[in-house]
Amino acid sequence: MNVEGRNILITGANRGIGAAFVEDAKRRGAATIYAAARDIDSITATGVERIRLDVTDPAQIAAAASAAADVHVLVNNAGISTSTPLTTGDEEAIRREMDTNFYGPLRMIRAFAPALARNGGGAIVNVVSALSWFTTPMSGAYSASKAAAWSLADSARLELAGQATHVVAVHMGLVDTDMSDGIPGPKVAPIDLASAALDAVESGAQEVLADDWAAFIKAGLDLDPAERYGRIFAALGG
Repeated sequence: MNVEGRNILITGANRGIGAAFVEDAKRRGAATIYAAARDIDSITATGVERIRLDVTDPAQIAAAASAAADVHVLVNNAGISTSTPLTTGDEEAIRREMDTNFYGPLRMIRAFAPALARNGGGAIVNVVSALSWFTTPMSGAYSASKAAAWSLADSARLELAGQATHVVAVHMGLVDTDMSDGIPGPKVAPIDLASAALDAVESGAQEVLADDWAAFIKAGLDLDPAERYGRIFAALGG
């Protein structure tokens, strides 16, 4: 499905990866771009329809689904990271990550799937992470929420196949955004990530490995955990 002439809604569209999705959707000739964020005043892109949207708020999601009933592509990009370990970290922080990174996209898919069906099936893009496939001592909550988001993408793909909705899961390592500020290592540019994701929408690909790190992690999933984590931590320099 070409993005040109289609209507697309992007969550977390005010900065970073979300703002890059807006930019690339414009480049591809999207008809209407619904730019959604908790603070609509922080959306600086021009030529978009701004929507106030907190993906943890069911009422705001319902309002967005009503306002953007003509949508063809849904990009679930909004997310948070609290650097919270699972065994010792604050349980409320863990719940916040799950609520935003898993339940947020789940609520969005459930709200927008009927509109996508009415509009020919369309596509859903879930911005996941290579951290859906491994974890570190300080990323337990984030990794758990992204592992759930990966499973959500698979489930949605199977469950919505009957209405011809194409579901894409996007995996990557570090992206050059505020979230990764101060973290050393190679970083993919947000526009390159967004472009790879929308390429997948147009080509029919179901999974995007947006950088070498995502490809490296995916390639080791069949290894014994001890060997797999040995390779990962060696690559991280630990």
